[in-house]
Amino acid sequence: MSFAFRQRRKSSERRVDSLPVSLPLATQTRLGAGQTKMARNTFLSWSTTADANTDVGGVNIGEGCPPSNMNNSDRTIMAILRRDVDGKVVYAVKSGGYTALATDNNAVHRYTATATVTLTAAATLGADWHYTVIADGGDVTINPNGAETIDGAATLLVPSGYSAFIVCNGSAFFSDKVVSLLATKADTTAIGSFIDGLLLSNNSGSPNTQVDFAAGSVRSGSSFVSNPSSITKRINGTWAVGTANGGLDAGSVAANATYFAYALRKDSDLSFDVVLSTAATIGGVTTTLLTGYTIVKCIGVVLTDGSSNIRSFVMYPHDFYQWVTPIREATNVAISTTSALLAITVPNGAKAEAKIRLMFSSSATTNSALVHDPAKGVLVAGGNDSGGNVGTMQVASGFAVGGGDVWTNTSKQVRYVAGAGGSIWVWNDGFYFPCGRIA
Repeated sequence: MSFAFRQRRKSSERRVDSLPVSLPLATQTRLGAGQTKMARNTFLSWSTTADANTDVGGVNIGEGCPPSNMNNSDRTIMAILRRDVDGKVVYAVKSGGYTALATDNNAVHRYTATATVTLTAAATLGADWHYTVIADGGDVTINPNGAETIDGAATLLVPSGYSAFIVCNGSAFFSDKVVSLLATKADTTAIGSFIDGLLLSNNSGSPNTQVDFAAGSVRSGSSFVSNPSSITKRINGTWAVGTANGGLDAGSVAANATYFAYALRKDSDLSFDVVLSTAATIGGVTTTLLTGYTIVKCIGVVLTDGSSNIRSFVMYPHDFYQWVTPIREATNVAISTTSALLAITVPNGAKAEAKIRLMFSSSATTNSALVHDPAKGVLVAGGNDSGGNVGTMQVASGFAVGGGDVWTNTSKQVRYVAGAGGSIWVWNDGFYFPCGRIA
C-alpha cells in the first residue's frame, strides 16, 4: 500500500474517531477469505474506536482492501451522512416578525417580543423541513404561506412562555401540538376550584393607584389559567390588556369603595389578565371591554380610602389581608343592652371575617360587651346569656380589653351589645376574604 493511501486511510480513521458510539446493525459483510463482520450501514452504527470501523455501508475499508474501495467508501459516507445526520441546530434571537426560509431547517428561534413568523411556501421548504419557535416575551403567530395550513388551521398562536416544533410535509405544516394539548388537559381534567399563589400587594412604585398580582394559577370548574410572572393593574383607569394598564371594568375609581379582582383567560391563547370591579359576583362584572376573554374566578379584593387611594395592606396565604396601619372603627361609642350594627372596613357586598380588637368601659361592674356576626340575630351579652368578648368590668368606669374574629354581613357590618350601658372602642387589624387559596 502506498504512503499516500495509508495517510488517507489514517486521516479517515481519525475523523471517524470523534463520532457518537452506537451498536452496529445486525447485518454482515464479507471482508475477505473466511472473514465476516456486521456491516455499518448507518451513521449511528459507526464506532468511536477507529480500528473497529472496517467497513462503511458494506464497503470494505479494512487492512488490505482494494484502493478503489476508498473512493467507494467516501461516496457511501456522504450518502449516509446526508440520510442520517440532521444539519446543525442554529439558535438565534428574534425581536420582531420574521420569514422562515429553507436555510432555517432545524433552526431554533427565540422570540423576545410579540411577532408573526411567516413560513415560506411548503413546496419550497420541502418535506422534512423543521423549525422550533420559542415565545419568550410575547405571543408568536405562525402564519403559513397563502392558503397553506398548520395543523389544519390558517395560523397557530404560540403563547408567551410556550414553544412549538413545526415540520413540513411539502404541502402543509404540522406542530407537535403541545400548546393545544396543555390547554385541553388543563380544562378536561379540572376538578373543583382553587387558587395557587396570585397574592395581591400594593405596587412598590405607585402603592396608591396600582396593585400587583404575583405569579400563580387559578381554576374554577373547567376553566383554568396560569400567570407565569407578576403583573400590575391600575385602579385609576378602565381595563386594557396587559401589565401596568387600567384595571376597572367600567367607570372611574371611587372613595371608600371595594374592588373585586377577577382572573381572566384570553380565549385565543389562554393568557392571563385581571379585571377589577365593584361587582361581588362574576355575573355583575361589566364585560364591554372584555371581548375574547373568559372570567375565571375572583382572586382577591382591594379597598380604597376617603381619597380614592388603595389602602395599604399585606396579603398572607389562605386569603388573609392585614392592614399596614390598624383602622380605628369606633372611638368611645355608646353601647347598651340594645343591639346595634356597626359598619367596619371590610369588603362590601360579600361576607368577610374581621380580626378586631376591643376596649370597653362601663360604670357597671361585672359588665361585659359582645361583638358578633349579624347572622346570629340579636344576642344578649352577659355571663347568663351569650357571654362577651370584652370585659367584665372589675372597677366602675375602668377599662377592659379583648378581641376576636367576627364575620360581617354583606353590608360590612357587625353587631354590638352590652350587659349594661357603657362605651366601646374598636380596632380593625384586617380580614379574611375567602377566595379559595390553597397556599
